[in-house]
Amino acid sequence: MTGINLGQMNHLQVIRADPNGLVLAIHPDDATTVFLSRREADAQLSVGDEVDMFVYSDSSERYLATTRTPKAMVGEIAHLEVVAINPTGAFLDWGLPKDLLLPYGEQRGEVAEGMHCTVFIHKDQFAERAVASQRLNRHIGKSPADYRPGEEVAIDVIVRTDLGYKVVVNHRHWGLLYDNEVFEPLKRGFKTTAWVKKVVADDKVDLSLYPPKKERIDNASQSILTALENAGGFLPLHDKSPPGAIRERFGMSKKNFKAAVGKLYKARLITLDTDGIRLEKGPEPPE
Repeated sequence: MTGINLGQMNHLQVIRADPNGLVLAIHPDDATTVFLSRREADAQLSVGDEVDMFVYSDSSERYLATTRTPKAMVGEIAHLEVVAINPTGAFLDWGLPKDLLLPYGEQRGEVAEGMHCTVFIHKDQFAERAVASQRLNRHIGKSPADYRPGEEVAIDVIVRTDLGYKVVVNHRHWGLLYDNEVFEPLKRGFKTTAWVKKVVADDKVDLSLYPPKKERIDNASQSILTALENAGGFLPLHDKSPPGAIRERFGMSKKNFKAAVGKLYKARLITLDTDGIRLEKGPEPPE
């Protein structure tokens, strides 16, 4: 065990300098060291200083530190461009001087220069290096999905299906956004926030792009207040307005608009006119 988290951020200490850069380690007496080249090292760094840096390896499996932030780390899903192909496999641009290997055995379908691949980044079981895999089922859904309804999660869009969009939740589990709840096309590789509706079969998650009802109405109320303030205190929208006009103005359903307007009215922050809603100072903002 080296103590180094390959392909991730590490807290390191500068233990000595050499002509080409700095040598770092988890602890000063560790035999396993990490090299930081002089061109990447902060000129102010000196022996004994502690830094957080990303660690990867070169072709000789030597640990290298970098001040650069990669596009993704070990344990994460990423959508990366193929920049080269050779007899070892394809190489992907992950934002570091050394490109990320996608071995032939981890590829699915044809891979060509210039295309983008959705991959999971993991530590190679045969060598001390980070590699990519397009075989996502080998890495996703391998633990119970212990999410609560309403929990906010990060998602990566993988592919559109007959039911909707298949996504990866928090880099660990499969999830689904149902088609009838997505109002604009989502591209493969798109990253965003979603909210858990329920966990299905212990390891799959039904999701929504919208927060739970209470939070959604709170957000909607604030959007309406902001719009009223920007419009001089009046908007020509009300409970008889077409759903399309409400969605175009606020990006919300008519149902949510009415609920938010009702909340603002009860808080005496707005008045309801026959032709719209009007801003009126109330005793306190809506909860």
